[in-house]
Amino acid sequence: MADAQSSLRRVATLVARGAAPADVFAAVAEEVSKVLNLPLVEMCRYESDGTATVIAATGDHAFQTGTRWALDGPSLTALVRRTERPARIDDYASFGGSIAEAARASGVHSGVGAPVVVDGHVWGVVSAGGGSRVALPIDAEVRLNEFTELVATAIANTQAREELRRLAEEQAALRRVATLVAQGAEPADVFDAVCRETGALFGAASVNLAHFTHGINIAVAGWSLRDVHVPTGTEAPLEGETIDTLVLATGAPGRFDSYEHATGELAELLRSRGVRSEVGAPVVVDGRVWGALIAGTDEPEPLPAGLETRLASFAELIATAVSNATNQAELLASRARIVEAGDEQRRRVVRDLHDGAQQRLVNAVMTLQLGDVDAGIEHVRAAISELRELARGIHPAILTDHGLAAAVEALADRAPLPVSVEIAETRFPPAVESAAYFISAEALTNVAKYAHAQRARVRAERADGRLELTIADDGVGGAEVSAGGGLRGLQDRAAALHGTVAIESPRGAGTRITVVLPIADDSHEAQAG
Repeated sequence: MADAQSSLRRVATLVARGAAPADVFAAVAEEVSKVLNLPLVEMCRYESDGTATVIAATGDHAFQTGTRWALDGPSLTALVRRTERPARIDDYASFGGSIAEAARASGVHSGVGAPVVVDGHVWGVVSAGGGSRVALPIDAEVRLNEFTELVATAIANTQAREELRRLAEEQAALRRVATLVAQGAEPADVFDAVCRETGALFGAASVNLAHFTHGINIAVAGWSLRDVHVPTGTEAPLEGETIDTLVLATGAPGRFDSYEHATGELAELLRSRGVRSEVGAPVVVDGRVWGALIAGTDEPEPLPAGLETRLASFAELIATAVSNATNQAELLASRARIVEAGDEQRRRVVRDLHDGAQQRLVNAVMTLQLGDVDAGIEHVRAAISELRELARGIHPAILTDHGLAAAVEALADRAPLPVSVEIAETRFPPAVESAAYFISAEALTNVAKYAHAQRARVRAERADGRLELTIADDGVGGAEVSAGGGLRGLQDRAAALHGTVAIESPRGAGTRITVVLPIADDSHEAQAG
């Protein structure tokens, strides 16, 4: 008993010090042989294909470290796996199968074995035996169990350390990619970085980022160890049996474990490049599957289980990069439309000045030269009126002098239908007042032209550091935002101040436009009246 406890302490000390698993396994084989007084000891790991691999051994027999055995007949290794309990065989003489035959050839007459249980699953077995003249101890199973518990602890500790290392490497890779995204790197640089980091981290032979659009799969980035990834720019129909079509259909991570008999142009392309199986995670942008991040292997064994779920974190970073790029493009387009609208407004002012007030003044001068004072005065008055109307379109004096409420009331007075105005007589920053006024003017113009409405309403109020403006009518509805249209112009004006425009226009139920404009600094407000 003292010798057995000493043996257990020696193995336990190795485990506590975090010794390499191979050293623990070798020590267990030696100590078990001493404690049970059995010359032949082996430790096996069960494989997923129904075989067992010897990972430690002592004694002169066929079951040496590194050999692999099929569980094709009755044996200790097969019996322990099936029952998940300790077992013994008192005589191998009548047993068949490769293990039993090798045991007899090695002089093994009887043996005892106990399972190594890790995380509730039978991971392997430790077995010991001897020839016909060697008796198995009565309590051999109990003693073996004590050693297998230490083996299980060593394996669990190693797996925990490996998991921590894996998580640390994965988080470091995610941070590197997230830094690129946060710095506003070009999408192509982010895509390449994700493919490179994913391949190195997960041990994949190839990584591709695919974009799904109009039934076409487009490879937008790729990486591989042996040039097996689909080249960037390659297009193929989104059909057949591939991880791409699976991810698009489910909107969830998935795996495709064999392309050997898969159908479709893309599957044929993957086979031709040597890709045997793949896993993938969706890239979701604005609630829709934009594409997929895909890792593949050219080895017979599929990639590890659960890898598709781990890909999802990298796919989310890709989605952020795509969304950022899209928002940036929309912002630039909005600014370009604002500039173009300003240029067009200036051209209109020039035309109106040339064709209107300027011609009136020229006529006034000519008329006065001919001595017709009354007619000349009328021409001057008409020119002044046109200049005032023109100035009102550029920036009405009433807005500058009296604020948003008075300016919108003036709009309502000139409207061809009744317009109720609910705006307090308070002042806002000039840029906010100007945007709210011209949005109201454009919206009421649209009501008059297209809504076939009986009445309209304009309402504005301050709420939580912002101006909330609503323009509603009881017309036919069905308004749509189109490129270059008036409603697009409303959105551009609001976006220039980091505001938003929401349009509700169900057919037959009128239109409601809600505008929210941030009020950045109340100290810039003008004083009322």
